[in-house]
Amino acid sequence: MAERPYVDKEKCIGCGVCKNVCPVEVFEIENGKSIVKKPEDCIQCKACEANCPEKAITIKE
Repeated sequence: MAERPYVDKEKCIGCGVCKNVCPVEVFEIENGKSIVKKPEDCIQCKACEANCPEKAITIKE
């Protein structure tokens, strides 16, 4: 199974960094939190995980 991003809603502040750094537009901001809108499009580049200021994103299987 492919690895996919997971957003910890407790840590996410909805800053949009993940949405801005993702090259394949996996994320959207809804209700002030990031959501994984298209997990199947994730290419496991881990830019979201590396750039999230709150460390709210992890890439999981």
